[in-house]
Amino acid sequence: MEKETKQSKFKRICVFCGSSQGKKSSYTDAALELGTELVSRNIDLVYGGGSIGLMGLVSRAVYNGGRHVIGVIPKTLMPRELTGETVGEVKPVANMHQRKAEMARHSDAFIALPGGYGTLEELLEVITWAQLGIHDKPVGLLNVDGYYNSLLSFIDKAVEEGFISPSARHIIVSSPSAKDLVKKMEEYFPRHEGVASKLNWENEQLGHTPKCDISR
Repeated sequence: MEKETKQSKFKRICVFCGSSQGKKSSYTDAALELGTELVSRNIDLVYGGGSIGLMGLVSRAVYNGGRHVIGVIPKTLMPRELTGETVGEVKPVANMHQRKAEMARHSDAFIALPGGYGTLEELLEVITWAQLGIHDKPVGLLNVDGYYNSLLSFIDKAVEEGFISPSARHIIVSSPSAKDLVKKMEEYFPRHEGVASKLNWENEQLGHTPKCDISR
């Protein structure tokens, strides 16, 4: 019964995170906590393929826990982000766009740990895809020590100023705790109206982009 209660509706979750560990031990603790939570719920990991920073920590935690790990990494970044032994299955791709498309194609949901430009860019793209109705997969922020507070404040400001609809604000699920975040994502349902709901998600991942972007 205990195993059944922890079984998730997600088969794989994509985790966006930094190739650095950050300055606080709470960031590394959160990466390990998230990896442990995925293992406890029998969820496999899709991530950016690196073996360093938070990427390396969360991937090894999931892999050592017996779950499958898929790392997607552009060939040009392999010397920079792979050091020592690789973790799980590594899928080399041609470029950053293909990396994001492949990660999304394999995943049932997305979680962002603390990270830099790359993490933010990946996160905002899947949020935009959700807003456009290209997918309805949950997007979660693991808001460690308030790391994403300023981003959430910016998004609230964009809602206030009329650039993001109030219903689209609910695309983002956030929590400081991995366990609570996954639980919230399990309960997520879209409140916004997608403008491209009839588009085929798999076709989108082959590199086609929406002709009309109303998110700007």
